[in-house]
Amino acid sequence: MKKSDKANVPTRLFSPVALRGISARNRVVVSPMCQYRSVDGSPTDWHLVNSGRYAIGGAGIVFYEETAVEARGRKSYGCASIERDGQIPAYRRITDFIRAMGAVPAIQLGHSGAKGSVKGAMDEWTPLTAGDAAAGLAPWQTISASAHPFGTGRPPSTAMDQGEIDRVVAAFAAAAARSHAAGFDICEIHGAHGYLIHQFLSPVTNTRADRYGADRAGRMRFALEVTEAVRAAWPAHKPLFFRVSARDGRGGLWDIDDSVALAGALKERGVDVVDCSSGGITGTSSMPVVPRVPGYQVEFARRIKQAAGVPTMAVGLITEPAQAEAILQAGDADLIALARELMFNADWPVHAAKALGHGAYLSLLPPDFAFRLHRRDEVGRLPFNQVGASLAHADALVEST
Repeated sequence: MKKSDKANVPTRLFSPVALRGISARNRVVVSPMCQYRSVDGSPTDWHLVNSGRYAIGGAGIVFYEETAVEARGRKSYGCASIERDGQIPAYRRITDFIRAMGAVPAIQLGHSGAKGSVKGAMDEWTPLTAGDAAAGLAPWQTISASAHPFGTGRPPSTAMDQGEIDRVVAAFAAAAARSHAAGFDICEIHGAHGYLIHQFLSPVTNTRADRYGADRAGRMRFALEVTEAVRAAWPAHKPLFFRVSARDGRGGLWDIDDSVALAGALKERGVDVVDCSSGGITGTSSMPVVPRVPGYQVEFARRIKQAAGVPTMAVGLITEPAQAEAILQAGDADLIALARELMFNADWPVHAAKALGHGAYLSLLPPDFAFRLHRRDEVGRLPFNQVGASLAHADALVEST
């Protein structure tokens, strides 16, 4: 290998990161992406292959999809859950493979609340009806902070009483314990995108007058109780993330100042990283839609990191290596999460490392991949008439690297 080939340009994106007792090889994170392919909440071969290809492609942290803490917490019958001990071996198969490929396995725990009892994404999340019951897909009664319909055509949810709140908090804790047993090393609480926790946070969907409503402190109470319960059930050496919608959607009422206050309270309760997203609840106020432009949520990550003093993760139309590196170099976030870009190119981390001048980019791949690609690169540098005579020499070069 030529001396120039060994040059390794320092990058933030491909620098290791330590979170409590867990270390990731780089700061590229596979964001949770719902697959709508679970069977009774449990993983299948699809999930092994889907998660595995991201780990093979060089990401530092690989999140499984958003995973409900109880059956009624799923959006659809095809959504994931981790509500039973019997599910643990199927998840362990996936986490073992992710870890064997050099990545950190992570899980996002959530509860759909009023967003539940619907069909899958390709059916536009239309509500289940009595007609679906004949196919074994009966609708179920959803729960939420208040008894409001969540969108057109959906029946009202049941407002949760204290007993119901306590049961769901306990379900989050139990799911966190199962997630540890299943081999996940990072746990994230889903408090965004109009899910149950977000339904408590936003004044649009929380019109309670009791201790879980009335003002910002009351509306934050459920989120903080869930966080305390999960942190207590989750091992102390493993990091805890929290995904927040930094702002409601168009016409909402929860804004970035509220998210800064929440992030500070989460930090006090042992949250290590705030995952900064947006949207999920709409209303009739003057709050504008968050424009979908490249890096459109980075400003939220920057503001929360600076104002609350907590590490953040940026996500949302981050697709270019230089863009991701610039976000980290500016100190706007500590981790970079990608979703659909990785669906399109699961090897994005390797290509990004090469584009940024990271000389050891092939080391992100499994050794047998790297071996063959090193050989290809060495032979590819030779004039055509020397290739055949140099294959043995190239093999020797590979073995020496």
